[in-house]
Amino acid sequence: MRHMIDPLDFSVEEVDKLLALANDIAADPSNYRDVCRYKKLATLFYEPSTRTRLSFEAAMLNLGGSVLGFSSADSSSASKGETVADTIRVVSCYADICAMRHPKEGAPLRASMYSKIPVINAGDGGHQHPTQTLTDLMTIKRRLGRLNDFTIGLCGDLKFGRTVHSLIKSLSRYTGIRFILISPEELKVPDYVIREVLQPKGLPYEEVSSLEEVMPQLDILYMTRVQKERFFNEEDYIRLKDSYILTEEKMKLAKEKMAVLHPLPRVNEIELSVDDDPRAAYFEQVQNGVYVRMALIMTLLGLAD
Repeated sequence: MRHMIDPLDFSVEEVDKLLALANDIAADPSNYRDVCRYKKLATLFYEPSTRTRLSFEAAMLNLGGSVLGFSSADSSSASKGETVADTIRVVSCYADICAMRHPKEGAPLRASMYSKIPVINAGDGGHQHPTQTLTDLMTIKRRLGRLNDFTIGLCGDLKFGRTVHSLIKSLSRYTGIRFILISPEELKVPDYVIREVLQPKGLPYEEVSSLEEVMPQLDILYMTRVQKERFFNEEDYIRLKDSYILTEEKMKLAKEKMAVLHPLPRVNEIELSVDDDPRAAYFEQVQNGVYVRMALIMTLLGLAD
């Protein structure tokens, strides 16, 4: 039995195989509508989510399976003091596979230690978000035709952005990737990402504060929102929330084939007018997320071959 807790839990070869399956699903989803008949997915979401939770549920329903679970800690026995370990022991009796989102870093990992079913980390605090990373990789590959030899700019909240941390870890395994980290001083990538991921592999990176200056260099621009829920001080959030706003004017500085990604939800960091630009790929990401999660569910349940 395998889990998906960290984006590096799958080798590069396994990720490539999973993305190939996701592409096959995208080409004809109807071929997979009965693969998970009689299988159940439990969605254990201890904090709010729209896209990730519904994406998992849509993925399982598209595969012919069913879904059970809860959408907030308040509607679960966690409100009574039940531990993650006990919850997963119970859920293992009801479901065949589980997707868990939790505000505490490491909670899905702990759940996997007590689980009798595969556990998928659907986001743990500001730590990791591996299925979003798989979605990002699929979108990049479909847009660029490759997962190597490109420059990516990651912009906004790089300190608390778990999607950013997971994506950097995953892309560090491919060749020819150059990272440009765009953020205010207060929201820079955590030191451990630099120290444990980028520096040991000698990967080229630079930390800058100006989006406009680096736009012409980028093949991928990964925008993020400043996350109000991660701040202890509302004054700091208000001061930083409008640090970077992508506009039509700024898009004029970019390459013709550059792709703009965003894990969503957005607040105001991408103007609505940018949605009409063919380089905007963030709603395409949403659709790809369903295909990737279908492929992952199949893989973890041993139904992919």
